[in-house]
Amino acid sequence: MRIAAAQARCPWLDPAAGTAAVLDFLSRAAADGVEVLAFPETFLSGYPFWLKHTGGARFDDPDQKRAYAAYLNAAVELGGPELTAITTAVRDLKVFTYLGITERVRGTVYCTLLAICPAAGIVGVHRKLMPTHEERLVWGTGDGHGLRTHRVGGLTVGGLICWENWMPSARQALYGQGEELHISVWPGSCRNTTDITRFIAMEGRVYSLAAGALFSYADVPTDFPFHDQLADRVSSCDGGSAIAGPDGAWIVPPVSGEERLVTADIDLAVLRGERQNFDPTGHYARPDVFRLEVDRRRHNPTEFRDA
Repeated sequence: MRIAAAQARCPWLDPAAGTAAVLDFLSRAAADGVEVLAFPETFLSGYPFWLKHTGGARFDDPDQKRAYAAYLNAAVELGGPELTAITTAVRDLKVFTYLGITERVRGTVYCTLLAICPAAGIVGVHRKLMPTHEERLVWGTGDGHGLRTHRVGGLTVGGLICWENWMPSARQALYGQGEELHISVWPGSCRNTTDITRFIAMEGRVYSLAAGALFSYADVPTDFPFHDQLADRVSSCDGGSAIAGPDGAWIVPPVSGEERLVTADIDLAVLRGERQNFDPTGHYARPDVFRLEVDRRRHNPTEFRDA
């Protein structure tokens, strides 16, 4: 199977341009024979870079309100035209796709990872379990509903978002479903992907693919409330997309600064060989000592019961 990360420049707060970028990389991937493609965290419609540079925690600040309104407005809805177009392209091009989005649900934005199947459409909607640090100022907290793996050809694939890849229980929830290819999505930094990509590969005896974006101050729209304040303060995202094998060795080490598909051919027989001496939820598990219970219900704040 050929797998790839779309290391691309994020069209920040521009869902139309972001959709066009997704469609372009889907076409490139299909032409290259890719069967599983992953896009970075919140690729559609952008990571909240402004928060740590502008006093994002100032309560009731009018500029922060305007910034959040712009961010909410740029987020996409599951039934919206952007995802309809992308789902149609996934179907036509036959490329199973993991796509990081900012998902709008009424007045809340979730950091969400979609799994989109060519045959069945959106089969996974995973909302980030715990936004990291300042992210909690703009993202809602997810639940376990999306902690699911998916069959792609003869492979079991799962995915997590950014720092929740460091959560042992979240990783275990996917390993326990027979995960063989692990997708991790990031805003874009070699610093973030250098250690954890190989660690997951070795721990889970899985192929591990990290997808990161490119972003710089030049990508901030001039009408964004903090545009001028962010000059020379937004740290550039350099990508960091990478692929490691189930022995922990790099197949493609973190790629910096290039906008391209980061691609590898993977072999299930190699993965199964690595499980000869370690399988964290199989022959090396101790269910008599350790057990993980995962609540995969979608938790909604309002429940209606009509007669």
